[in-house]
Amino acid sequence: MSPLNERRIAALEARLGHRFSDPALIGRALTHPSAVTGASVGTASYQRLEFLGDRVLGLAVAEMLHEAYPAADEGELARRLNQLVRRETCAAVAVELGLDQAMLVGAGEAQGGGRRKVAILGDVCEAVLAAVYLDAGFEVARTLVKTLWGPRMREALMAPRDAKTTLQEWAQGRGLPTPVYTEVERSGPDHAPVFTILVTVDGIAPAEARGKSKREAEQTAAAAVLVREGIWSENRSGA
Repeated sequence: MSPLNERRIAALEARLGHRFSDPALIGRALTHPSAVTGASVGTASYQRLEFLGDRVLGLAVAEMLHEAYPAADEGELARRLNQLVRRETCAAVAVELGLDQAMLVGAGEAQGGGRRKVAILGDVCEAVLAAVYLDAGFEVARTLVKTLWGPRMREALMAPRDAKTTLQEWAQGRGLPTPVYTEVERSGPDHAPVFTILVTVDGIAPAEARGKSKREAEQTAAAAVLVREGIWSENRSGA
């Protein structure tokens, strides 16, 4: 490992709050397959660690949610779990930790923007978590998950943001353009119009809603998408 990479690893260990007794683990967790040649790609890159890290993260987050939401049913817990362990959330944690700069990628992948790809960042994040687990055990890994994912979980306990804002942030988190709202119909008398708005988000089915104002119809349409995609529950959409 070059001196520059050693400095980056030391900085990463400081952010993780863990110094690796087996440096090879964190080195492998940060290695993209494009940086490996030959038949050793599966064992010399993060691929196997990512598989394990996904399970470590799922268990730690499930336990955290079970404690934080004692009255929630299985369906609600599952939706919250999916939101917290999805690739976009892991990618955001990866950037927070500086994994985008610390990881090793091949020249072609780097030129293609690999350090910014959500899929790669999410995988590396899970691989690093697996490396911590293998190096220090589940308790240390669970503490790390609580530190990094806990604030994201607690955001859901705070006052909900409006539907349009939430949908825009959700779309941005998936690397999608800003949702587009189109007025498809206006009916009723001038003093009491009814607006029909269509919201479109790349990659998913559009949603349509009506309201006494454009804003109301847009918010209702956005909420319909959030409920359908499992981001909001039915009762919250009416809040």
